[in-house]
Amino acid sequence: QVQLVESGGGLVQAGGSLRLSCAASGRTFSRYAMGWFRQAPGKEREFVGVISRGSGGSTLYADSVKGRFTISRDNDKNTVYLHMNGLKPEDTAVYYCAADPILHNLVVATTDKNSAPEVWGQGTLVTVSS
Repeated sequence: QVQLVESGGGLVQAGGSLRLSCAASGRTFSRYAMGWFRQAPGKEREFVGVISRGSGGSTLYADSVKGRFTISRDNDKNTVYLHMNGLKPEDTAVYYCAADPILHNLVVATTDKNSAPEVWGQGTLVTVSS
């Protein structure tokens, strides 16, 4: 099982950009699909996007971030990235990465209580000022 550590969060002005990283331990990183989620204060955790395992040829994004956020992975570095552009104050949240061998489990993680990703990171805070 991998362990995940997020980094790259911080304070940014609206319209700015940030790149979050999620570093995984272990030698099986490429076998995991990876997902990004976020939780704003007082709100439930929500899906941001996912990338398929292996070469990461497939991605899927929430409508709220589509066209602004991009997920990529570097299997040599055991790291998945969340590139965030055009940030808005409503993007303020703690951002979490998660890993599961099955992509579907990540896609439905916030809607199906019976689908829990195998591993969660501890989160990194992103604050977007207006």
